[in-house]
Amino acid sequence: MSLAQDSISTHVGVGVQGDTVAPKHTTITPAMVLSWLPRSATPAQQDSAIQAHFKPAEIRWSQRPDTLHLPGHNKGKNLLDIQLPQYYREGFFSKDSLFHPELPGGRYGLSGDPIPYTVHNDNVITSLLLACFLLSLMALASARHFMARQAKRFFFLPNVGTTELTETVKEVRLQIFMAFLSSLLISILFYFYTVNYLGDTFILKSQYYLIAIYLVMIVGYFLLKILLYTVVNSVFFGSKKNKQWIKSMLFIMSIEGLLLFPIVLLVAYYNFSVRNAAICFVIVLIIVKLLTFYKCFVIFFRQNVLSLQIFLYFCALEIVPLLSSWGTLVFVANSLKINF
Repeated sequence: MSLAQDSISTHVGVGVQGDTVAPKHTTITPAMVLSWLPRSATPAQQDSAIQAHFKPAEIRWSQRPDTLHLPGHNKGKNLLDIQLPQYYREGFFSKDSLFHPELPGGRYGLSGDPIPYTVHNDNVITSLLLACFLLSLMALASARHFMARQAKRFFFLPNVGTTELTETVKEVRLQIFMAFLSSLLISILFYFYTVNYLGDTFILKSQYYLIAIYLVMIVGYFLLKILLYTVVNSVFFGSKKNKQWIKSMLFIMSIEGLLLFPIVLLVAYYNFSVRNAAICFVIVLIIVKLLTFYKCFVIFFRQNVLSLQIFLYFCALEIVPLLSSWGTLVFVANSLKINF
C-alpha cells in the first residue's frame, strides 16, 4: 500500500488490489481514503490510513463582526461576560422554563383530582392489622385451653382456702401480648377519630408517627393504672388479693382487644363510619368497665361491710385515669396538627 504525497491539493491514490490505482482528486475525504483500502482492512489499518492523509491544523475562528442585531443599533452584549451588568441578563422571559431548557418545564394540561385517603388503601395500616391478626391467631391457637379456663374462672367465686392454679410463663406472655394488642387497637381507633374529626395534617414527617405516639401514651396509661392499683391494694389489701386482681385485669384487657379487633376491621375494609365505630367503642368500654367493677367487688369488697367504698375506689382508679388519658390524647392531637 502506497501513501499519497500531497495532503490536500493533489493526491495519488492508494493501490487497492494489484496495480489498481485510485484516481487523483483535488479534495480528499475520509470516505475516499477508506474506499481505497481492501475490504479485509482492520480498524488499525483504517486508522493509520486516515492519520496519513489528514493532519491536525490550527483552528482559526471567524473574525467577522456580529450582524445579528437590529439595523441602526449597536451589537448585543455577550451574556457570558462577567462584567456585564445584571439588568442585561434579566428580561421578561429570563425565568421562563421554555427559555431555559436545562430547567424542568413542568407538566402540561390540568391536574386531576387526587384520590381521597382511604384506610383500605393504606399499606402500612393493612400490614399492621394483618400482622396483629396472624399473631393473635397463633397465640390463641397455642393457648386456647388457657383462655377458656380463664373465662370459666372469671365469674367463679373461689373460697378463701381454695388453691389457685398458677399460670406458666407462656400463658403470662400471651396475656401481656393481648394487652399490648388492645393498646395498639385503641391507638388505631383514636387515629381514625383524629383524622376524621380533629385534622389530617400534622407537623410530623409521617402521619404514622401519630399512631406510635398514641401507642406509647396508651401503654403508659395501662402501666400507670397497674402501678396505682398495686400501690393502693398493697396498702389496704393483702398480696394474694392484689395478685388475683392483676391476673383478672390482664384477662379483661385481653378480652378488650378481642372485642375491638372486629371494629377496626369494619372501619378499615367495610366503610364502617367512624361515628358508629366510636359508639361501638363506647359500648365495649362500658362492658369492660362493668367486668372490672364486678371483679373488683368480688375480690376486694365482697366480705367488706362498707361495700359502698367500692364506688370511691373505682372512680379514683378507673374513671379518673380514663378521663385524664382521653383529655391528654385530644390535647396532643390538637398540638401536633397544622392549623391553616
